[in-house]
This record gives sequence, C-alpha cells and structure tokens, in this order.
Amino acid sequence: MNNLIQKPQMQLVDPQAQMIVDVLESIGLPHDNIIASAEDRAIIGQSLPALIESLPPEAKQGARYLSKFVVGAGFGLFDYSLNAIWNEVVLDLHKKVIAYGLDIFYDAAIGGKNREFYQTEEDLRSVKDSTLLDTCRKLELISETTSKKLKHMLDMRNDIGISHPTNYTINAYELLAWLTNCIKDVLKDRPTESALQVQAFIQNLRSYTQPLDAANLSGITGKINELASHHCGNVLRTMFGIYVAHDTDPQVRKNISLLSIPVWRASNDDFKYRLGLTLEGYNTNLHKDKYDLGAQFFQVVNGNAFRSNAERAILVDGLVDTLLEKHHAWDNYHHEAPVADEIMSYIHNQQDILQNFGPKLIKIFLMCRIGNGRAYNNGVSPRGIGYYDRLLVLLGDAWAPSALAALTSYEIQLQLSEEICRKQACKALEKLKSGVVNQRLLECIDFLLVNLPGNGKAPLDSRFKQLTAGYLTWP
Repeated sequence: MNNLIQKPQMQLVDPQAQMIVDVLESIGLPHDNIIASAEDRAIIGQSLPALIESLPPEAKQGARYLSKFVVGAGFGLFDYSLNAIWNEVVLDLHKKVIAYGLDIFYDAAIGGKNREFYQTEEDLRSVKDSTLLDTCRKLELISETTSKKLKHMLDMRNDIGISHPTNYTINAYELLAWLTNCIKDVLKDRPTESALQVQAFIQNLRSYTQPLDAANLSGITGKINELASHHCGNVLRTMFGIYVAHDTDPQVRKNISLLSIPVWRASNDDFKYRLGLTLEGYNTNLHKDKYDLGAQFFQVVNGNAFRSNAERAILVDGLVDTLLEKHHAWDNYHHEAPVADEIMSYIHNQQDILQNFGPKLIKIFLMCRIGNGRAYNNGVSPRGIGYYDRLLVLLGDAWAPSALAALTSYEIQLQLSEEICRKQACKALEKLKSGVVNQRLLECIDFLLVNLPGNGKAPLDSRFKQLTAGYLTWP
C-alpha cells in the first residue's frame, strides 16, 4: 500500500524554456532577460492554477486572452502576458457595456458631433482604453477603486508591455497582482444595483408599447428619484435619443414625454446643457425631423432655457472634448496648443464664456494647466500654457467659483496627488487670483495657495468648504 503510484502533477511552467534562450545565444541574438528567471516562473507555476480555478466556468468560457496569458507566463514571457491580460480586461468591459446598453455608454463616452459614428458593438473597438475606464466608472459598471487599479495597469501595459519598447523586467509578483485585479475586480465583478436598474429601465422603455397609467407613472417616478443624479442624466440622454429616432413607436414616444419630466428634474444641469447643444447640432446639420422632435422634447420638459443660443457653443464644446482627448493622447505637449488656440479664438473677454460650456471648459483647461505630473516641462505643454493662463486671468469674480469647484473633481483630485501637479496648480491659482477683486474669493484662493503645496485634498478641507459656502454648493 505504501508503493502506490501517484499521478504526476500537470506542469504549467515549461521546463524546456531555457533551451529557447540557448538557441537565441547560439545564433547571435540577444538572450538576456528575454524570458523570466526560473525562480519567477516557479512562483507563477505555484500560484496561477489556484487563481484561475477561482473563476466560475462561465467566466472562463471564451476567455482566449486569459489562455494566452497562461501560455506566456508558462514560457516566462511576462511582458506578453501583461498585454494578454489587459486585452481580457477590455473585452470583459465591452461585455459589461453591451449588457448595460450601448446607447447609454456612447452618450456618456462620446462628445460632440462624433456621437453619430458610434452605434454598434464593433464601434467599441474605436473607444480609447482610458475613455472606456472613465465611462465605466461613471456608469458604475466598475467601482472607483477598480478604476484606479485598472488605470495603473493600463499605464504599466503602455510602459512595460510587449507592445512598447522597454528594458524593464516584470517580476512574478507584479504579474500575479495584475492577474488578481483582473479576476477579482473585473471578471468576477458585477455592476452596481443602480446600474442594473438603469439598464432594465431603458430596455423596458424601448419595448413597452402600452400606455402608462397613473400608478405606473407614480411608481417609476419614485424609483427615478432614488437614483443618483448622474444616473438620471444618463437616462435623460438616452430617452432623448430614443425620442428623436425616426423608428421609435409613437406610444413609446408618448410614454417618454410623461417620464422625461421627473427624469429632467432629477438630472444635473450639465446633462441638460449638453442636450441643448445636441439639439442645436441637429439644426446646423439639417436633420430637420430630429430637430423638430428634439424641440418638442424640450417643450415637454420646460427646458428651453437650456437650449443653445449660438452655434459657437457647439463648436467650443466639441473643441473642449478634442482638447481633453489630445491631453490624454500621445505627444500631448505638441497637439494641445493648436486646439487651445482655436478655443481661445472664440473667447476674447469674460462675456464670451457661456454658461453652456463654461464649467466644462474651465475644468479641462485647469487639467491641462496642472499637467500630467511628469518632470519634463513640469508636465505642462510649453506651447499651450499661455492659452491656459490667459483664460484663467479672464475668469474674474464671475467664473472663479467654477475654477475652485473644478479642483474638487475626481480627475483633478487624482492629479493633485502628485507634487509637480500641486506646484502647477498653485501657479494656476496665482493667474486666477490676478483677475479676482472679491475679497472672500481672494481669501479662498489664498487658503489654497498656503495649504495645497503639502496637501492635494486641501480643496476638500472643511475650512475651505466654510470659506466657499457662499459660492459653492457642498453636499
């Protein structure tokens, strides 16, 4: 009984991988640090099976890039495996987006006139990875913490993955950490209850062709009022899109006219102004049927005050979207300035800053002025900095509160975690201060100039909230 033959364990790590390195050396090719060390591969071999086993069968089915990750890790090609696991993350997020609703996602992710070019599942491939992460976070398809982890993983994939030249050697623990994030935070994760409610609501709204009675309307209105305002804004944009579509059933359009009123009231003004820009775009592009239906929608919700008064607002809004894309894209130092120059051609004085795009414009200009935290040129486009400073000086008492509010946003708070970004933010505040007369606003700016260099959370400080109580609305 003591001599039972044990079944040999399946080996994940290829014991002959070193032979490939020997071949490389024999034919005169580089062979150092091509594959991971035997020790690192052994760590992978011990830990990887249990991680993969933790996935439910339905998550494994079709996970081809996860298979490629395992193959790459087994051979010691860790940079290849990093790319493979990132591809699996992107594909799984695409599945979540499709289940949630493409219209809602594209409405939230794609700004300006480009929205009409994004309609199908195939169009998801054209959405940048950073935009995919940001929009999934906004729609609560992933948590804020998961978004931060995946952004770091995306940075690493761009810096040290096999798709980019690098001399960095990935170790086993780093690779296992990224795999763990992928499995626990993406492949095994489910969207929040609020996100699922939005998904179900939109799906039912499209297909429900019976009249809504008072009881239905009252019940749905109560559920809408329980949703966060950003979810209501996403629903509002999608309802508007369904309403103006030429193939929408007349009864569905009638139901939307009833439901849109409570959704409109529960949404942030930013969503309403953006719908106004969309409506003006229909008129500019001669989409008469859509424009007439859109105008009807605004009449129903009593939203004419949020319609654009000039084509200029549409153009600037689209340019601001473009500037943000350039800021996050490759070689942003070179490509930001031409867009910023075109934006400032519409803004010669403070009165040219319209409420339609003012807060968004100020936030994006501040993001660009604060920079990306790199040492080179202090993270700020040397050609673009003049445009950003010029706008900050123009803001004055009227728009300074919007600039202060922008410092509390999620995106800028991420930037302010970097010392270089905090220094640039203080320089931006000095420019803002030069155009301000109001003594209380000056006191608010001075508070930040004193406290921000050592603490990126200074705009969220209770003392700052008290100082700005007359200008900013705090929860």
